[in-house]
Amino acid sequence: QVRLVESGGGLVQAGGSLELSCVASGSFRRLIGMGWYRQAPGKQRELVATIPQSGATKYADSVKGRFTISRDLAKRTVYLRMANVRPEDTANYICVVTADYMDSWGQGTQVTVSS
Repeated sequence: QVRLVESGGGLVQAGGSLELSCVASGSFRRLIGMGWYRQAPGKQRELVATIPQSGATKYADSVKGRFTISRDLAKRTVYLRMANVRPEDTANYICVVTADYMDSWGQGTQVTVSS
C-alpha cells in the first residue's frame, strides 16, 4: 500500500512562485509514474503534469512554460514548481503515483492565487 503526503500549498500572489512536494511511502517495488492533478470548486479534476518512468514529462496546455515537474526517485518524491501563477491556477493539487502498476492518490494541497 502506498501513502502519499503532499505539502507546499498556500496563498500566493499572481505572478509569484510556489513549489509543491509529494512523498510516497509504503511497501512497493517499483515506481512507474508520478504526477499532479488539480481540482477547483465546481470543476472536474484535470491533469497538470506527469513524469513516467522514462522521465518524459507531459503538461497541460494551460501550464506549459510556467510549471515544471521533477522527481527524486531515491527520496520517492515528486515536485511541482509553479511559476508566474494566475488566479485560475487556484485549486486543490493532488499527487498521483503509479507503483507496482497500481494508482494511489493523495489528499491534495490547496493553492490559492490572489489577483
